[in-house]
Amino acid sequence: MWRRGAAAAVLAAALTAGMHAAGPVEVVIPSKDRIDFRVGNDLVTSYHVGTDLAKPYFWPLNAPNGVAVTRAWPMEKARPGGQTDHVHQKSCWFAHGDVIPEGVALKQKTKGVEGVDFWSEFEGHGREVCVKVGEPENGKGRARVVTENEWRTADGVKVLDEKRTISLYDLGDARLLVLDIDLSAADAPVTFGDTKEGTMGVRVRDEITEDKGKGRLTNADGKAGEKGADGCWGRVSAWCDDSGPAEGKTVGVAVLADPDNPYPSCWHARGYGLLAANPFGRDKSGFPAMKGKTDLVKLAKGDHLKLRYGVLLHDGDVKEGRVAECYEKFVKLKE
Repeated sequence: MWRRGAAAAVLAAALTAGMHAAGPVEVVIPSKDRIDFRVGNDLVTSYHVGTDLAKPYFWPLNAPNGVAVTRAWPMEKARPGGQTDHVHQKSCWFAHGDVIPEGVALKQKTKGVEGVDFWSEFEGHGREVCVKVGEPENGKGRARVVTENEWRTADGVKVLDEKRTISLYDLGDARLLVLDIDLSAADAPVTFGDTKEGTMGVRVRDEITEDKGKGRLTNADGKAGEKGADGCWGRVSAWCDDSGPAEGKTVGVAVLADPDNPYPSCWHARGYGLLAANPFGRDKSGFPAMKGKTDLVKLAKGDHLKLRYGVLLHDGDVKEGRVAECYEKFVKLKE
């Protein structure tokens, strides 16, 4: 175990060599409901894990220049003219809109959802409850914490166990959060339903949206904007970025999908500010890349599904932020 950790630290140091060092990378736990991720004196993000929440979420998410890239509502009062739609899109989160447990009676359900809705917060939604937070592992260029969640129905019945390992890397002019997610169908077989409402999601601030601000969606294949054959929505791609001007600076956030994930991610990327990688949507979701495909992701009882995603916080636009280069580093940062 020590050798693996030491090797990861050496790799992290090598990949960030020559970049500006802002200080130690640390995970700090100031309370039972919050985990802070810091680089030197800078707060990169806080991870909120209170058991009263619908699901854990990251907020704020700050670029290296200190500007927040995600919206503050509903955690804070919306500014005049600020968007107040989709109350469930809280800054940054991981969830899916239809998780179907075999043999589990659902007394409460969200309308229009076959199984349990962990994405929205409509009546009958499920909850991802953080039940354990491990000791932080702080080291040169990287910090890490392991958490455990239970995905429960509205009636409190557990349908999934999850081990979520969250790592922060300092890339100098960018910060990278990595989520290693291990979902386990410990109690019953589970099917991930065909819906666009998922899965690794970020809701950007109004100023860098396409609809309300001056932002731009861009993916790894050079497609841009939300709509059409040349747009990002519903397409498979390695990553998708949303960046634009805010507070007199240019900032951006990209969600990165690991190429070793067992299922490719289509992008539920919207001009109003949603950026989400979805490995479960098929034909019913409406994603163009999944037209005619009906092979749903299923877990037999006892099976595991491992997924890995990155959230890259950068200064500048997609080119100035070196998103393509940072993606290659993300792929290599594995133990």
